[in-house]
Amino acid sequence: MSGSAERVDTNQSAAQTITFINSEKKTITIFGLPVIWFLGITVLTLVSMYTGNLPGGMLGSLLVMMVLGELFGWIGDHTPILRTYLGGGAILAIFGAAYMVYAGLIPGETVTMINDFMKDGGFLNFYIAALITGSILGMNKKILVKVGLKYFLPIFGAVIGAMVVAGLFGTIVGFSLKDAVLVITMPIMGGGMGAGAVPMSQIYSELMGNDPSYYISMLVPALALGNVFAIILASMLHILGKKVPSLSGNGQLLKGFEYQEEKPSFNIQKMGIGLMAAILFFTIGTLAAGFIPLHAYALMIIIVAVAKIADIIPESVLDGANQWYKFVAKNWTLALLFGIGIAYTDLGTVLEALTLQYIVTVLGVILGAVIGAGLLGKLVGFYPIESAITAGLCMANMGGTGDVAVLSSSKRMELMPFAQISSRLGGAIILLLAGLLIPLLM
Repeated sequence: MSGSAERVDTNQSAAQTITFINSEKKTITIFGLPVIWFLGITVLTLVSMYTGNLPGGMLGSLLVMMVLGELFGWIGDHTPILRTYLGGGAILAIFGAAYMVYAGLIPGETVTMINDFMKDGGFLNFYIAALITGSILGMNKKILVKVGLKYFLPIFGAVIGAMVVAGLFGTIVGFSLKDAVLVITMPIMGGGMGAGAVPMSQIYSELMGNDPSYYISMLVPALALGNVFAIILASMLHILGKKVPSLSGNGQLLKGFEYQEEKPSFNIQKMGIGLMAAILFFTIGTLAAGFIPLHAYALMIIIVAVAKIADIIPESVLDGANQWYKFVAKNWTLALLFGIGIAYTDLGTVLEALTLQYIVTVLGVILGAVIGAGLLGKLVGFYPIESAITAGLCMANMGGTGDVAVLSSSKRMELMPFAQISSRLGGAIILLLAGLLIPLLM
């Protein structure tokens, strides 16, 4: 009898535990906070903003950017179609902010404050420095050693294929080669928004004149459309792999290669080292730009990559740079994108850019990337479909969120390490290439 009672108690306890776990899973959070707390913070922020009582400078700017950026990001990531095909929260954070400015929903003094913080305050450079340094120094050695330089051939194939096909399509519909390559192909292949289109607009501004906001407004539509086509083509490649099995490795890029990502550990001291390393490498890039006619970002990429390959940087710096990069990317990406919408995105210019010719040229970029990466991937022994997805579509999507969407659409999430190489190092290569191509195409 007592044994039966114990079993009943145990079953009740287990049922209570399951109920508790299920209720925990159903808890809605935004930025890791219970939704009611986050909404309370949002209300306080908006009241401060609309009554003209926000703190000035960095404090007020970062509060508005983080709160509204995370809010738009959450909405975008939970909205069907927008989440699946259009870049989700990243796109809504940018265009939500741009619309608020366009419609006069943000006070002029707040717009000016955020604009100054993003540009004169250097927050954009601060973010990009962390991304470039951490993403390159944090690359896994096992992947680099096993795949080696072979993986860069399909990446270059994707870039060349994208430029050729986009140039051809663009010429047919009336675009100049310069516009097809610089305004459409480069931003799509550039590794996303924060690490691609944003620094690219800075490079374009320095080398071609005009304000960076002028270029951002042209580059962002290309990025969003490219992401849509990349996700759709990923699904089509999955279907092709089913129909023609010889083209597919069913999730394997290279025969016999398996990789399990190490669980990251975070150390506060190392993160401080990573912060210092990011600022130092950016400073070195800026110093070198005083003597070499290339943008500081491009030079920084070269310097960081050489230091990584030469294996001259202490492990504590490598770990710290990677940890700091992850902290910045996790906590400030949506804030940065909201700031980009405020300071760099002219919604009127964006709407004017969305023509049939523009859409056709964007499609040419994605098709060219798939063809180039697939063909050259096969040449070095990769499965063509996996090569086209990782080196092609993961170059052409919107960075990290785009990688998840593309790999999910193609049913090949196990290819994430290779997708990260495309988004990180591939994007860095595009920035360097953009700086080199501008003098040739102008």
